[in-house]
Amino acid sequence: MWPFKMRAEPETKTETETPEDALLMASLADDIMTREQAMNVPTFAACVNKISEAISTIPFKLYRVDEEGRLEEIKDDKRPGMLNDDTGDTLDGVQFKRAMARDYLLGKGGYAYVNRHGLDVVSIHYVKETEISFMYSPDPIFKDYDILVQGSQYKPYEFLKILRNTEDGRSGKSVVSENSEVISVAYNSLKYEKNLVKTGGNKKGFIKSPRKLAKEAIEALKAAWRRLYQNNTENVVVLNEGLEFQEASNTSVEMQLNENKKTNGDEICKLFGMPPAMVNGKGTEQDRADFVQFCLNPILKEFECALNRDLLLEKEKGTCFFAADTSELTKGDIEKRYKAYETASRNGFLQIDEIRRKENYPPLGLDFVRLGLQDVLFDPKTRQFYTPNTNETGGIGSLTKEEGEGNEN
Repeated sequence: MWPFKMRAEPETKTETETPEDALLMASLADDIMTREQAMNVPTFAACVNKISEAISTIPFKLYRVDEEGRLEEIKDDKRPGMLNDDTGDTLDGVQFKRAMARDYLLGKGGYAYVNRHGLDVVSIHYVKETEISFMYSPDPIFKDYDILVQGSQYKPYEFLKILRNTEDGRSGKSVVSENSEVISVAYNSLKYEKNLVKTGGNKKGFIKSPRKLAKEAIEALKAAWRRLYQNNTENVVVLNEGLEFQEASNTSVEMQLNENKKTNGDEICKLFGMPPAMVNGKGTEQDRADFVQFCLNPILKEFECALNRDLLLEKEKGTCFFAADTSELTKGDIEKRYKAYETASRNGFLQIDEIRRKENYPPLGLDFVRLGLQDVLFDPKTRQFYTPNTNETGGIGSLTKEEGEGNEN
């Protein structure tokens, strides 16, 4: 009797949902891209591979600043060797950095377990980001968390963490999750091209008939049309009198697929800060400089900060630091590299033996710095200089007490 107690009877469904309807609904629904699907897009995969390969070739070195502010490279420490050569894991240094960079771009971050014996780092073990989960506190200010790997619990300082666009310090946001729409457009365009190839480029459409067809005729027509699209042996369908085929889709030319693919590729390059010409192998000198500055340098800085935080002891922080040696990026351009060496040597901030070490040549024992006139030699150890033209020697710095008294006399 009361209106609020009345129930609406379910409507009787007169039409059943066909597989074509389900396929249409699925294609129009929001797509959730995975890293495997994204890596099927050629431009996306090219950007990820080029970045990760470039980072894998860059060595990381450990430096120390002494009390007088002088910088020196620490060569007797095992940690740079683990990062660049032998990690102590099944992955070597190049494979380790490549895997970390790929997880940084495609997953929630790059993670590696730091195996310590006391205060010494014994080995570094890469862990797939899909194996990582967290237990964390809900406090938005004093954030704290533990890392879980297959049920085993670890503290954050036991892991090396390289995170992209993180807001909590434990996990980052991948390029795929942040830009799923533009990647989905490129991925679905690729799938559409695949279907065109499989169907021989035949257009979709429907049959118009001036009169109602019998069920047997409809089934026969469907079967013939299915054979036309499923293989290349059936290349014709005979339409009886009165039947007419009406196109329901455009060709790849009409849809401008080639133009759209180029536009989508350029948009994907923007996601990484990658000049589009670099993907096509036609990058100019400026494109290569932009690639290093806007694409590689931010990621390398993430690596450096993570290494300084998780691989250095507390007493080392402030005096020691890791830094990427980006000079390796110029190894393929010998002319440019040698011109840089010439400039460095001429202006006195690189010595001949330092240049020879970078090129894997044995040093010559020339511990002199050239000053100004190209004929003044300076020994930084004794702070004495020698001028061959005039056969004169001298010193730089304050006079000792004895030398001062001698001048007064």
